Amino acid sequence: MPDPLSDSAFRQLPPDVLNLLRRASAPPRLIAHLILVHDVASRLVEQLSQAFPNVTFDRDAVLFGAATHDMGKALDVAELVQPGKDHERRGVELLLDMGIPEDRARFAYTHGNWDTAQNVTLEDLLVALADNCWKGKRLDELETKTVNLLSSASGKPAWDCYAELDDILGSLAAHADARLEWQRKFGTKRTDKGE
Repeated sequence: MPDPLSDSAFRQLPPDVLNLLRRASAPPRLIAHLILVHDVASRLVEQLSQAFPNVTFDRDAVLFGAATHDMGKALDVAELVQPGKDHERRGVELLLDMGIPEDRARFAYTHGNWDTAQNVTLEDLLVALADNCWKGKRLDELETKTVNLLSSASGKPAWDCYAELDDILGSLAAHADARLEWQRKFGTKRTDKGE
């Protein structure tokens, strides 16, 4: 059985997140997915920090959110291979039950509800961008909302912010096929034998 934690091609998850995944008995495919989204989020925040040096955001919160956004799929395993939204609320509940503060657990919900959730922050939008961009998916409304926040925070015109963000997301999305193929190697069963 392949182990997503033994591959050094992607940035590994923080030890505190690995502990949460162990406690939740997360299946290998979920771990692989979280590694990929965390890796893309890491690259996204690095490039955004360079492009918008005067925009402050909680980088640690973004990386934690990216690394845990789908924790609810440890409970709703079917949603690893089919669409569903049950994992979003259940992920928040699971993280809260594990002692994670609400301001960190919220990413389990906001990553998929950035367009309707109350008080969505730049951090929420960055997690949602990473969760889409890892597989090459681009969402105009999500990017526009992010551009508007970046423009307001940086004082740069929206068009300039759009051009910068578009370049960043384009470069991150470029390797989506390889990431999707890597994730497919891992099964959805906790005692996975290759599925």
